[in-house]
Formats: sequence, structure tokens, C-alpha cells
Amino acid sequence: MKHYFSELEHQLVYQFNSHADANRFVNELKHWSLHEVKAKLHRASNNVIVKYSFDGKGFDYTSSDLDDLAARYGGHEDSL
Repeated sequence: MKHYFSELEHQLVYQFNSHADANRFVNELKHWSLHEVKAKLHRASNNVIVKYSFDGKGFDYTSSDLDDLAARYGGHEDSL
């Protein structure tokens, strides 16, 4: 029996102390060389929504790397 794996789309939300910090995070992700992600500010707030695909195999380094980058800008993972 063959198993076919498709990439899963993940969505994470990050909360920042200010709109400026959130915007800096988005701008850095536009040129981020570690992983391919899509990021946008959520409704002109301090929240950023990040989407990316993961094949489900092994550890999800993208999530961990995003958490580290967000922390550099004073952000943390949150929910909407």
C-alpha cells in the first residue's frame, strides 16, 4: 500500500507590543532566507498572520525559527 503525503498549510499568529514591531517582523520575513512563508499584518493591529507549507515529515523547524525571530522583535505566538 502506498501512502501519499501532501503538504499541510500551517497558519500561526504572532502578537507584538507595537504596530511598528509587527511591521518590522513582516518586512524581515519578506527577505527571509530560512523558509518560504507568507506574512501579513492582521487588520492594522499588532498581530501578524504567517502561513507556510510543511510536509509533515520530521520536526517543523519553520515554526521554531519563526518563534525565535518573533522574539527578537518582542513578539510571541498568539491566537486570534
